[in-house]
Amino acid sequence: MFMDPVPAETRSLLTRELAQRVSGTEEVLLLWHPAGDRVELSVRNLETGVGFDVEVAPERAIEAFYHPYAYAAKREGSYTADPARTAIVDG
Repeated sequence: MFMDPVPAETRSLLTRELAQRVSGTEEVLLLWHPAGDRVELSVRNLETGVGFDVEVAPERAIEAFYHPYAYAAKREGSYTADPARTAIVDG
């Protein structure tokens, strides 16, 4: 996962939303960052704000968009969760 040093307000001006979908309380966004020519998958629970972001190879973007958890699992260790937006579920 990459760390973007650009403030969120500016980043939104530099980021293009390629696709968006909501399933239940989960929102999935596919984003393109033209400045670095990077594609990012963002997954958030709309009720809790918990989620993750992962950089995606452009040729895998559609797969990641439709199967975000499977894609992230394949790339274990390549994404980060924001501790302020992450919940630990005790199973």
